[in-house]
Amino acid sequence: MLILGIESSCDETAAAVVRDGREVLSGVVATQIDMHKVYGGVVPEIASRRHVEAVCPLLTAALERAGVPLAEIDAVAVTFAPGLIGALLVGLNFAKGLAFAAGKPLVPVHHHRGHVAANYLAYPELEPPFLALVASGGHTLIVGVDGYTKYRLIGSTRDDAAGEAFDKVSRVLGMGYPGGKVIDELAANGDSGRYSLPRAKVANHPYDMSFSGLKTAMINLIHTAQQRGEELELPSLAASFQLAVCDEIVPRVNAAAMEYGYSKIVMAGGVAANSALRAAMIESCRSSGIELFLPPVSLCGDNAAMIACQGYYEYVGGGAAGMELNAFASLPADYTEIPKM
Repeated sequence: MLILGIESSCDETAAAVVRDGREVLSGVVATQIDMHKVYGGVVPEIASRRHVEAVCPLLTAALERAGVPLAEIDAVAVTFAPGLIGALLVGLNFAKGLAFAAGKPLVPVHHHRGHVAANYLAYPELEPPFLALVASGGHTLIVGVDGYTKYRLIGSTRDDAAGEAFDKVSRVLGMGYPGGKVIDELAANGDSGRYSLPRAKVANHPYDMSFSGLKTAMINLIHTAQQRGEELELPSLAASFQLAVCDEIVPRVNAAAMEYGYSKIVMAGGVAANSALRAAMIESCRSSGIELFLPPVSLCGDNAAMIACQGYYEYVGGGAAGMELNAFASLPADYTEIPKM
C-alpha cells in the first residue's frame, strides 16, 4: 500500500511516499530556517506563506522521486494537529483538494504520533507496546504506545518544551535559531558540573516536567554576568544546561517504563537528536535492561515520511476522514475521536 504524506505543522514543508508503513520511497523537505533566523524564532504568518509556495512543487518532487504516479497512491495522509494553525491549514487544505480531485482517502495524522512512527521506518522489527519520549520545540511528553493507534499520556511538560528552552537560551546568548544544534555543539568541550542549575518537580505528578524555571535560571545567570562584566565559560554553561535538561527527562522516562511495565523505550522529535540526551538515555536503558530505539538524526526533525508511515497505520485502522476535517493547534496524542467543529 502506497501512502502519500504531507507535513506543514511549523516551519518545514514536506512530502513523501511510503510503502506499507515501513519503506520510504521518497521524502523531500523545504526548510524555512534561514527566513526565521533573523527573528530568533518562527513567525507564523511567514511560515504559512512559505508553505503555500512550497507544497505543490514538493508534491511533484515526491512523486517523481518515488517513481509513482498519483493514480497509484492509495491514500493521502496529512498532519492535522497540533501545530501553528495557519501552517497546518495550508497542508490540510492542500491534501483535501488533492484527495478529493484524485478520488483518494484522506487520512488525518497527529504530529506526535508521526514522530513516534519515524522509528518504524528505522527499525522494521519495532512493534508496540512501548514507551515513547516525544521531545521537540513545541512539546515534551511521555506516552505509552499500546498499539499503532492506541496511545495513553503518562507525563508532559507543564510549561515550556525542552526544545523551546534550547531556543530561548540560544537567543539570549546571541547564538541564533534554532538553538538545539548550536548548544549541543558548544557543549561538546564543556564541563557539565561547572554551573549549578535547578531541576523541577511537579507535586503529585512524578512524570510531569517543567522547563520554565531552568530557562529563567539560565537567562538570569547570563544577564547577571553581563551586568557585572564577568566572562562565562560558554561551553561549560551549555554542557551544564544540557545536563539539567537530561536530568529532567531521563529519570522520569526510565521510571515510567518500569512502573507501567514497558520493556522498550522509543525516542522521537527534534530534541531526540541531542547528543547528550541520546547518551543519557543509552546509559539509563543499559543500566535498567530496557531496550532503546533511537531514530536516526535525519528522522528526528519534521518530515513527511513519518506522517505517511503513521498514516498507513491510521488508515488500516479505519482512520480515514471526510472533507469536513479541520486543523487543531492543540490536541493530545491519546485522542480517541477527532473533535467536531
